[in-house]
Amino acid sequence: MVKREVVAARLEKLREYLKILKAAQEYDLLRFKSDPFIHGTAERYLHLSIECLLDIGNHIIADKGYRKPETYGEILEVLTDEGIIPRKLFLELEGMAAFRNVLVHDYMRLDIAKVHDVIKDKLKHFEYLARIYAGLL
Repeated sequence: MVKREVVAARLEKLREYLKILKAAQEYDLLRFKSDPFIHGTAERYLHLSIECLLDIGNHIIADKGYRKPETYGEILEVLTDEGIIPRKLFLELEGMAAFRNVLVHDYMRLDIAKVHDVIKDKLKHFEYLARIYAGLL
């Protein structure tokens, strides 16, 4: 059984982060790139959102005794292989763990336009995955 309180706490934080990212979606690319407060906030909350999704996924994997992922990138793959995540959603989110690594470790080469693209195009997939996780409670 997935530990409800662990997943619920992370899902609540994720909801907060996604709300902030949705506000950042309202900015066009020019404004987004030109305002360090806007893109800096989006970068941080995008990182935290991805972190939540991966943390919850890793918790589910451990709790259910699925094969242990060797990398962050394998977390969603394992959940897809186990039937928790639909393949179509996996394909939409593939690469998010690598993008998280860029946000955290390789920030010097971060493409702000890519951050803008991700928050414009991927948040609905983050929300879908969050609903899947919530359904496991």
